[in-house]
Amino acid sequence: MAVSMRDLDPVFQGAGQKAGLEIWRIENFNPVPIPKSSYGKFFTGDSYVILKTTTSKGGALRHDIHYWLGKDTSQDEAGAAAIKTVELDAALGGRAVQYREVQSHETEKFLSYFRPCIIPQEGGVASGFKHAEAEEHKTRLFVCRGTHVVHVKEVPFARSSLNHDDIFVLDTESKIFQFSGSNSSIQERAKALEVVQYIKDTYHEGKCEIAAIEDGKLMADPETGEFWGFFGGFAPLPRKTATGDDKSVASHPPKLLCVEKGQAEPVETDSLTRELLDTNKCYILDCGLEVFVWMGRSTSLDERKSASGAADELVTGTANLKPQIIRIIEGFETVMFRSKFESWPQTIDVTVSEDGRGKVAALLKRQGVNVKGLLKADPIKEEPQPYIDCTGHLQVWRVNDQKKVLLPASDQSKFYSGDCYIFQYTYPGEDKEDCLIGTWVGKISVEEERASANSLASKLVESMKFQASQARIYEGKEPIQFHSIFQTFIVLKGGLSDAYKTYIVEKEIPDETYSDDGVALFRIQGSGPDNMQAIQVEPVASSLNSCYCYILHNGPAVFTWSGSSTTADDQELVERMLDLIKPNLQSKPQREGTESEQFWGLLGGKSEYPSQKIVREAESDPHLFSCNFSEGNLKVTEIYNFSQDDLMTEDIFILDCHSEIFVWVGQQVDLKSRTQALTIGEKFLELDFLLEKLSRMAPIYVVNEGSEPPFFTRFFKWESAKSAMLGNSFQRKLTILKNGSTPLSDKPKRRNPVSYGGRSSSVPDKSQRSSRSISVSPDRVRVRGRSPAFNALAATFENPNARNLSTPPPLIRKLYPKSVTPDSAIFAPKSTAIASLTSNFEQPPPARESIIPRSLKVSPVTPKSNPETNDKDNSVSSKMESLTIQEDVKEDEDEDEEGLLIYPYERLKIISTDPPTDIDVTRRETYLSSAEFKEKIGMTKDVFYKLPKWKQNKIKMAIQLF
Repeated sequence: MAVSMRDLDPVFQGAGQKAGLEIWRIENFNPVPIPKSSYGKFFTGDSYVILKTTTSKGGALRHDIHYWLGKDTSQDEAGAAAIKTVELDAALGGRAVQYREVQSHETEKFLSYFRPCIIPQEGGVASGFKHAEAEEHKTRLFVCRGTHVVHVKEVPFARSSLNHDDIFVLDTESKIFQFSGSNSSIQERAKALEVVQYIKDTYHEGKCEIAAIEDGKLMADPETGEFWGFFGGFAPLPRKTATGDDKSVASHPPKLLCVEKGQAEPVETDSLTRELLDTNKCYILDCGLEVFVWMGRSTSLDERKSASGAADELVTGTANLKPQIIRIIEGFETVMFRSKFESWPQTIDVTVSEDGRGKVAALLKRQGVNVKGLLKADPIKEEPQPYIDCTGHLQVWRVNDQKKVLLPASDQSKFYSGDCYIFQYTYPGEDKEDCLIGTWVGKISVEEERASANSLASKLVESMKFQASQARIYEGKEPIQFHSIFQTFIVLKGGLSDAYKTYIVEKEIPDETYSDDGVALFRIQGSGPDNMQAIQVEPVASSLNSCYCYILHNGPAVFTWSGSSTTADDQELVERMLDLIKPNLQSKPQREGTESEQFWGLLGGKSEYPSQKIVREAESDPHLFSCNFSEGNLKVTEIYNFSQDDLMTEDIFILDCHSEIFVWVGQQVDLKSRTQALTIGEKFLELDFLLEKLSRMAPIYVVNEGSEPPFFTRFFKWESAKSAMLGNSFQRKLTILKNGSTPLSDKPKRRNPVSYGGRSSSVPDKSQRSSRSISVSPDRVRVRGRSPAFNALAATFENPNARNLSTPPPLIRKLYPKSVTPDSAIFAPKSTAIASLTSNFEQPPPARESIIPRSLKVSPVTPKSNPETNDKDNSVSSKMESLTIQEDVKEDEDEDEEGLLIYPYERLKIISTDPPTDIDVTRRETYLSSAEFKEKIGMTKDVFYKLPKWKQNKIKMAIQLF
C-alpha cells in the first residue's frame, strides 16, 4: 500500500510508539486527543478512536485499534471514526487489527482496557448535546452482565426492570445496593461487586455504605427492607422479557463477499479456503456474530476505506442486532478469522517485511517526529530464571509397573529414557512449606508406565489434600524449574523397569541400556554448576555439535571433545560431569579439528555434524483462558489483560505460555473436575486454540489455589492473602469491599523474599551462583591431604567476593519416630577464627536454626572458650588453615553428651548394606564419633553446625551422608 502524508491525519504522528492507551474523540469529523485523566469516560453522543499498544516478549510493538460509537452518535460522525481508524492503521505500518465497538455491545478485549467497567454519560459534541454538568446525586439503576468483564447498562429506575436472571446495582445518595437475581451465578455476582466498588470510588469519593441483597431474602432483613422501600415495597418480580439488547445475532455459515468500487458481491464457493483471497482486493466475511473485513497487502488506502464503509452498510440494516466488525490486514489474520476457513496454511508467502512501517517512519521522521517506536525493536535477551527456591529437599522414585521405587540420593539425578519417574520437591514458601510433585516421562517409555506414573503422582497430590502443585514433564522438554531443582541431571539410554525390558523382548529390539564398560557419548549442556545436564546420544560423529562439549568413553578410555564455539564455562561443566560419569580416570582432551584417530574410531569414523545450538521452545506472552470441560469436550474463553482477580475459586483456568501451560484449580472446584485437571491440560495442548503449534509434550503444571508456586505467580501482581481467603468468589470480594482492603493473613511470614536458585533479581555473575547439590566424587581426590567435604567447602572460597544468596532449606521431618529432636540445641561459642571464616556465609533466621537430633538422655554441654587466632591474617587460605589447626576445640564431644548413639561411618553412608534403623536419616553425621566426624568432614561438630544449612547439606552429600 502506497503511503502519502496527505493520507495521514497529522494528529496521528508519533502514535503507538510506546505501550499503553491513546484515545481521540471525533469532533467536527476530526480526531482530537483527550487527556489521560478522561480515559474510560465516554459520552453517548460521541464517537472515539482508541489505540492499544502492547510490547511482546521479543520487544516488538503490537497494535489494536477500536472505534467506539455511542448510542446517540450521528451516522456521519460514526463514519468519520471508521475512516480515521483506517488512517491510523496506515500510520502504524498497516498491521493493526481494527474493531468496531457499539455501546452496550463492546468486545471483551475492549472492556478489559477499562476495568472494571465503563458507564457512558449522557451528552456529546457533534450530536448537539452538551456534556452533562455536575449536579445533585440522582438515584440510578444499572444492570450488570458478564463473568470475566462486565457490561453495565443504565435501566429505568423501576421494579419492572428487575428480574431473577441478572445482577442489578442501585446507586442511591447514601448507599449502594447490589441485587443478585436467584438465577445468577456466583461469578457474575463477584464481578458485579467490582462495579459497586467503581461507583463508590467514582461518584461517592469512596464514602458510602454497601449492601448485598439476595433475591428471595426475607423482608425481616433490614437492608432488604430498605432496598425494596425504594421500589414502593416488595412485590413478585416479573419474568424477564427479551429486549433488543438481549437478542443476539444467530450464527450462520460464513458468507464471503468481494468488495469492488464500494459494492460487496458474493463469492460463489462450496468451501472456504485461503486461495480465495486475492492480495489485490478486499473481502467481507459475514459470520452473523462477527463481520470480518480482510484487506489485501496490495490494496490502496481508499480501497480499504471503501471496504470498511461497505461493512458498515451491511450491519446497519440489522435493526437492533449489533454484530461486531473486525478489520484485519493480510498476513496478520486473527485466530478467530483463520478458524472460519476449512484450510489455512501455516505460513503464507506474502511480503510482510518492515518496508511499509519503514516508509511511514521515514515520512514522519522528515516531519521531526521521533519514530523509534515504529521500527522493530531488537529482541530482549534474558537468561531464563527458575523462580523457585533451590535449597529444598528432593525425593525421586522410578516407576516399575504399578509401583514406585525410591532411589538413593546418588542415583536420583540419573534417568533412563525407557523409564518414568516421580519426584517430590519440598521447598520454603512465603509462609509455609511448598511442594512440587511431578512425573518425568522418558522418550521410549511404555504407555502403561506413563499412565501409572501420572496416576501415582496424582494420588500423592491427593494425599496431601491438593496442597501441592503437580507437573508432567517429557524428556527433552524439561523447563528451567526442573533443571534448577535437580541441578545435575543425566539422561541415559535404555531402561531398568520390568515393563521396558518386557517390551524390547517382545518387539525384538536390541537392548541399548547404558553400560559403564561400553561405548557411550554424552552431550554436556547447561548454564553452570547449578544447571548442567549430560544427555547420552548415539555414539556416532553426526551426534556432535560445534556448540557443545562431549564426553566419550569405552570402558577405561575417556575422551572429552570441545566444539569450536564452546566457552571456558562449557569446558568447566565437562570436568564436573567427569566426576559423576567417569571418576578417577584421566580423560584425553580433543579440540574440534585436532581429533585423534582413536577418537574417530570409537565413533565409527568422521562424518558431517551440525554447528548451530539446539534452540529450546521460547516462552511467549501469556494468555489466560477460563475452561468448561464436560464429557471429554473442552471449551475455553480467553480473558484479556488478566489479573489475579480473574481467577475465580469456583473455576478452572489455563495460563498458556507456549513453552509450558498451567492449569489453575480453584478451592471450590468439585473433586471430579479437580482430578481431571491434568487431562484438561492435555486436551488444551491437543486442540491448540490459538493455532500456535503447541507441542503435545509441553510441560503441564497443575496449580491448586492457595499453593501457587512463584514460577506461576510471577505472571500476576500477586497477593497471597487473596488466595488464602475462605468462601466463594462473591463472599471474598464482598469482604474486601466492606473492609476496604484484603484481610491480612493471621499466619506470620517465615522468610524474606528469596533469591531463587541462589540468584539475585538481576542476572548474576556466574561466580555468584551456588549449587544445592554440587557433586564431588569421594574417590577422586583433587587436593592432597584434604577430605572431599573440605574440598567442597573450600571451593566456595575461590572467589572471595562471591556471596551465596540462597536461603537455608526447611527443617526436614524425620522419617523414623525413634529419633527425637529437642526444642533447641546448645552450641559452643565461635572462636575468632571461626567467626572470620563464617562471616562470608548468609546466616539463617533464628527460627530456622539447625537442630541436632539427640537421644532422650542428652544432657547439656557446658560451652568452653576457644583461644583467639591471629586477626591480622584475613586471607582465604589462612581462614581454612586456622580451621584445620584448631586444637583447643573439644574433641570427644560424644563422651560428654551422655546417651548419644554412635555408629561407624561405613554403616551411616546412604549406600550402606547394613544401615542402622533407629536414626534420623536426615542427620546421619550426628551419629559419628567426634574423631571420625573430624576426619571425614574436616572440622568439629560445633563448627559444622554453625554453617548455613545449605552448606551443611553440600558437605554431607560429598561424603555420602545426604
